[in-house]
Amino acid sequence: MGIMIKRLLITAALIAPTLVVVDQHASAAPKEITCKPAKSVGHSPMKLDLPKIKKPFKDKTITLKTNCGDIVIAAFGKKAPLTVTSEVYLANNGYYNNSICHRIVTSGIFIIQCGDPTASGSGGPQWTVPDENLPTGTGNTYPAGTVAMANSGPNTNGSQFFFTYKDGSQLGPNYTIWGKVVKGLDILNYIASKGIGPDGTAPAQAFEIIKAKAS
Repeated sequence: MGIMIKRLLITAALIAPTLVVVDQHASAAPKEITCKPAKSVGHSPMKLDLPKIKKPFKDKTITLKTNCGDIVIAAFGKKAPLTVTSEVYLANNGYYNNSICHRIVTSGIFIIQCGDPTASGSGGPQWTVPDENLPTGTGNTYPAGTVAMANSGPNTNGSQFFFTYKDGSQLGPNYTIWGKVVKGLDILNYIASKGIGPDGTAPAQAFEIIKAKAS
């Protein structure tokens, strides 16, 4: 009996590596990204009343339905409460619906910028939000998947935000970090892989927010 058990153990040890190899080869291939034609065009921003600030501040989830698939953001309501309050309010009131992401940078800072209904880079709501949760330290302070506010100087955050789609962004510590992409980073990388469009600013692959919803 002792010999039989020993033989079985040896057999198992010999075939185990083969089983592992088979399992690795069976892993799912990366999902292919398919983008539908974008229909959104620049338009005047929706005029909304000021959002109400309510405590306690909680982390939220914002889902962006885009022409290339869903992007899900874990929003840091406890770290950037005023920013997330504003972003949730804009999302749930349709401000971001049918808007084009108007900017991409493919070197140095690796960002895709969205959130301006005018698609000009100058649109925004009737309020601004002070800076919050600015990065500290050195190194990879805006890792791939970071969601942060675009601005025109200190404490000028409106509706425009950007995604970093790649590590190593050389952005300075001047941008409120308010979320992280938990689904859809592959979409952002796909958009980035297509480069910059003929206008020298927008993604070559048109990228639009069809609908935004926060929960």
